[in-house]
Amino acid sequence: MTLRTSTKTVTFTRPFVLSGIEGVQPPGTYNVETSEELLQTSTPTYRNISTLIRLPTRADSAALDQAVDVNYAELSAALERDAKPELTALREEEAELQKAYWDSRE
Repeated sequence: MTLRTSTKTVTFTRPFVLSGIEGVQPPGTYNVETSEELLQTSTPTYRNISTLIRLPTRADSAALDQAVDVNYAELSAALERDAKPELTALREEEAELQKAYWDSRE
């Protein structure tokens, strides 16, 4: 099995949440490591097998840093939401309207 690992830096301008990570993470720059395996196909094709995000040390932790396995698609979606805050605002407004509608029906 042939593996390749790449590292990139991502920046969140607003707090974010990902499953697998406890609590809200602060805005900032994070290192992301992606490992992929080469599939046995007629053309070179890679499949993601692991995506790790490195979290900064927290004041209440003895750990130097923490690498957490996250879902690549979820991380990509969080970065997209961060880049387009108007989409998040619209989703929040829609959620509030839906809640008000269902509350009024009770």
